[in-house]
Amino acid sequence: MNKQFGLLLVVVSCAMAAPQRRPVAANGSAGGGASKGGPESTATIVRQEQQLNADGSYNFLYETSNGIRAAESGSVPEGTLANGEFSYTAPEGDKIALAYVADQGGFQPQGAHLPVEPPAPEHVIKSLEDIRANPPKDFKDFNAAFLDAVIARLRALQG
Repeated sequence: MNKQFGLLLVVVSCAMAAPQRRPVAANGSAGGGASKGGPESTATIVRQEQQLNADGSYNFLYETSNGIRAAESGSVPEGTLANGEFSYTAPEGDKIALAYVADQGGFQPQGAHLPVEPPAPEHVIKSLEDIRANPPKDFKDFNAAFLDAVIARLRALQG
């Protein structure tokens, strides 16, 4: 009885360890993956450049056969500073292009496809200006310079 149970255990273990077959999708590709046989599945790198300098500055660029392009340059003056751009074609066929700066102010992307902040209502800006003119006395972390920057940004959005 123990030999039969042991043999059964070995057979079940081998069956469980055997490679599992992946289902085949209607388009002939193996299921479960992101590949659908489109240009992404056969894309190759058609251009690639990179440079890393002794001072920590760098730049790179690459392009693929399916239209993806990216480039970036950066340095380390008093913190990391990077400028770059990338572009690709979205699944809907739209060309997506994004340029960015990443520095002490954070990641600042720009692109026609990104949402745009609407102008702030005038009463909101006036309220912030009133707070700036009469800062709270019991709030020790009040940052007037930050509030000035917010007000200036909101005024600029008004045009």
